[in-house]
Amino acid sequence: MSEQNMNGQNLSVFETGKPNDAFSKYFIGKSFLAMLSTEQVGIANVTFEPACRNNWHIHHADKGGGQILLVTAGEGWYQEWGKPARALKPGDVVNIPAGVKHWHGAAKESYFQHLAVEVPAENGRTEWCEPVTEEAYAAL
Repeated sequence: MSEQNMNGQNLSVFETGKPNDAFSKYFIGKSFLAMLSTEQVGIANVTFEPACRNNWHIHHADKGGGQILLVTAGEGWYQEWGKPARALKPGDVVNIPAGVKHWHGAAKESYFQHLAVEVPAENGRTEWCEPVTEEAYAAL
């Protein structure tokens, strides 16, 4: 699925990709994934339907690691454990160090798209945690 437009909203120039079925158990709502680069540095274009978000998760690494989000379209949220959520819009950049528990996803009434850049790591792995509760999300 390579769509420039979903539900009347223009998205970025990057391919939306296919339904993110492989990771759907870690998301509330529907998301799409397009791997843009698997060489040198992994870069994925992740698209979230309105109100879709991923579970709390942690990018672990023995050395290096973490993730960088480059927001390309729509409106969304990013939150680190124990901190207030941060609204995101196109052009925003989020640097997520290894070991930080966090989540990200779409605003209630907007598609949201970001490039997820995998920071090179020794023994990098993702630990998926609990979902973001409906109560916490509704309070945004």
